[in-house]
Amino acid sequence: MNDWRRILTDWAGKSPIEDVGPSHPAVYHMLDVAAVAEVLVGRNEGTKAQKQAIVLLVALHDLGKIGNAFRNMLNNGTAQGKAHWEVSEALLRYHDELLQPALGGDQQARYELYAAIAGHHGKPPISDRHHMQRMVHVAGLGARTDAGAVIELFLSLWPDASLASLEVEDAREMGWWLSGLTVASDWIGSNTDWFAAHLPNMAPDAYLAKARKIAEVAVREAGLAGGCTAGQGPLLAFDLRPMQFAATNIALNEGPMLAIMEDETGSGKTEAALILARRMISEKKADGLYFALPTMATSDAMFARLESLSGRLLSGSPSIALAHGRAGVNPAFRKLIGHVRTSEDDAGCAPWIADSRRRALLADIGVGTVDQALLAVLPTRFATLRLWGLSQRILIVDEAHSYDDGYTSRLLETLLRVHAAQGGSAILMTATLPLEMRARLESAFAQGAGYTHRVRTDREYPVLSVSGREPEIGMALPSPKGPVTIERISDARAAADLVARHARQGAAVLWVRNAVDDAMAAVAMLMDQGVKADILHARMALCDRQAAEAKIRAQFGPDGTDRMGRVLVATQVVESSLDLDFDVMVSDLAPMGMLVQRAGRLWRHMKQRPAETRPVSSPVLHVLSPDPEQVIDSCWLFDVLDGGAWVYAHDVQWRTADALFKAGKIDAPTGLRDLIEAAHGREGAELPEPLLAAEREREGGWYGERQHGADNLIKFDLGYREGGGGADDTSYPTRLGPPTRVLALARRDGRAIRPWSNAGGALGWTLSELQVQEHRLVALNLPDQGSPDIAVAKSDWPDWRQNAVTVCPVDEKGQICIGLRYDAQIGLIFE
Repeated sequence: MNDWRRILTDWAGKSPIEDVGPSHPAVYHMLDVAAVAEVLVGRNEGTKAQKQAIVLLVALHDLGKIGNAFRNMLNNGTAQGKAHWEVSEALLRYHDELLQPALGGDQQARYELYAAIAGHHGKPPISDRHHMQRMVHVAGLGARTDAGAVIELFLSLWPDASLASLEVEDAREMGWWLSGLTVASDWIGSNTDWFAAHLPNMAPDAYLAKARKIAEVAVREAGLAGGCTAGQGPLLAFDLRPMQFAATNIALNEGPMLAIMEDETGSGKTEAALILARRMISEKKADGLYFALPTMATSDAMFARLESLSGRLLSGSPSIALAHGRAGVNPAFRKLIGHVRTSEDDAGCAPWIADSRRRALLADIGVGTVDQALLAVLPTRFATLRLWGLSQRILIVDEAHSYDDGYTSRLLETLLRVHAAQGGSAILMTATLPLEMRARLESAFAQGAGYTHRVRTDREYPVLSVSGREPEIGMALPSPKGPVTIERISDARAAADLVARHARQGAAVLWVRNAVDDAMAAVAMLMDQGVKADILHARMALCDRQAAEAKIRAQFGPDGTDRMGRVLVATQVVESSLDLDFDVMVSDLAPMGMLVQRAGRLWRHMKQRPAETRPVSSPVLHVLSPDPEQVIDSCWLFDVLDGGAWVYAHDVQWRTADALFKAGKIDAPTGLRDLIEAAHGREGAELPEPLLAAEREREGGWYGERQHGADNLIKFDLGYREGGGGADDTSYPTRLGPPTRVLALARRDGRAIRPWSNAGGALGWTLSELQVQEHRLVALNLPDQGSPDIAVAKSDWPDWRQNAVTVCPVDEKGQICIGLRYDAQIGLIFE
């Protein structure tokens, strides 16, 4: 390439940062990104030829910047017509004969890879053949010639590049991974803090040598250096429980591996999963892990646990990140961002990773909601980055049974299939997984991993099963608290009387309600009896909910104090997000799996609080429910439950009540399988005639949701070009539910409006948010968002946030508008 100086000068890759600064040559930028890719793929398995081919392809990702349209855009602001990344694919196809001898393989296989690297701006190129020919023509004769010269130059820089045996199907699968790698490499290689604009005065090979040195630093400072290995020594400082012992000793499969841990709530599954994940990392199945949880609250709690264990999980100063919509307000995570680690046991998170929820999946240890992982299989922008990050992680999914709605279960199955196809391994944790759902999850993973799935018929519980092997049976030890007796309560007033009586006797009492309004009514009933109760639900400003959770943990947690005679009324948020312990529990009737979860908060910490120290003689779950043997009409539930009767399907509720009251107890762990199958499987009793329509409606809805999920998914088998998409994350839900609106509570300070949270600023506004179902707000006259004071408060917000968030000033009496008020201790109240 004797004409390299002219090519560097003629084709800029980026505008100068300042008018007087240099324009960074396109070739230099492509070499920057290739140098980053070299570092990132250096630790992957594969031959030298394969790795060079991957780096060569990544280097060519911006070939379309060598073109008249892109140059005119930089120089004159002229619209490109077709984006440069689509021109990249057109030029690669035009010069395919140059690349064929080096890359080899089938031409269509190469075309799949060209589309993958060209689509590094978050969505695949969509141009057809005629448009590609047009783009090549518009690029100009000089650009076509110079693009060919650049290809020849790059071939000389990576002379051993070869994918000679690559078939079309393999290329379609590889394209997803390659696109994600290209995105990560481009994001780092485009960062001017590391790769500053450079005058076109260095020969390309000399510049590549320089870029390689910078890339080593950039990747390390971005938090993607890897190099961590499985930690050594004991992970836990206490004697192993049965599931943890099984995780320590079970044989590991070769290749992608799916493990499913089924054990009762509070049995130590989390620690067992971490033990198994560390063993899998030591066997080179992954470089790290991503812990996917049901909610932001459970993610925050898990993040705190993993932060303290990070140095024992992985050695080599691992990075740890939190991934969900409000990660930025988590104090523990914010403290770690940019933290300079002083030892291998010290946790930290690079600012580059922390800057985006997508990037959080690239950390050595990621913790977040399952939604962040599910977005990898929806046709959203940069889904391939999520897939690439997850492919190098053990995917741990907690509470796997909670995703059994038709829509989310379909997404989770596809995620497991794609993760396995990309070489990933996974661990599922569950207390109440129905056998039918277990079979679907195992089948999906097996399909991706390429082995035959054999439907299991075993009913053992607890059990640790590993794909391709006989399940490892954990010892079914009885729960230290013994069986939980079930007693039915027929009305809410009787439930309030029971709660008040036990509270006066010094018991720590929990009443779980299915609906927020019912929880508030329960607090009011208890107040009428002179019993003060705390409340916890999702309809509270984030700052107030965090304060409530901190108080509740201090009272009812493992080391809780001042708990005698205390009462908590809560909704479903208490089922899995908090490690709490109560002496007495009342619960609205709910599906069996949820009741088992709730019962897991009853007599939970037996070492700290042995039976003889409790104010009641045995654990009892009092269930507020109508009699399942007295079903006169379809309004069976409404005679006892108020708003909570609308929350769950009535046929599942009836089967739960029928099985639970007949059993008279929850005998964990040995009796859980039968209870779950009776309520959620195919072993339930025949429904009373008035509820048959409810069953048909639920089943029809389930299959409809499943089809909806299938319609929304990426089409993995078609490859990235045909099967991907570029929609915003919000365009495709990870879970179905009624529309919601975000309210940001505010206070008036003179004529100004400030956030409800005392934190102030952008953080204060986020901490002041809560979500409400849209239909509850339709009839209310909410504050005018165009009023001068609110407009000033939102003036520095981005447009999307101004449109998405409704600011609601709260007056001194708690009023927001007629029919709506707020109390920091109770939450948002509809009057």
